[in-house]
Amino acid sequence: MLIPVRCMTCGRPISQYWEEFKKRVKKGEKPEKVLDDLGIKNYCCRALFLTHQDTFREVAKFLP
Repeated sequence: MLIPVRCMTCGRPISQYWEEFKKRVKKGEKPEKVLDDLGIKNYCCRALFLTHQDTFREVAKFLP
C-alpha cells in the first residue's frame, strides 16, 4: 500500500525519499544510482524501495 515511514529492519526513516525515488526512476534513471544519490546504502532499506508496489490507487477504488 504505502511505503513504510521507517525501515522495518534498521529503523531508519525512509518515507521522505519515496516520491523523489519514484519520480527519478520513472524518468529513466537506474534505481541503483538513485538510491546511491539519496544516500540509502543499507541493504534492508534498498530492498524496501526496490520491491515496494504502490497499490494505493487500486485499493482506494473499493473504499466507501
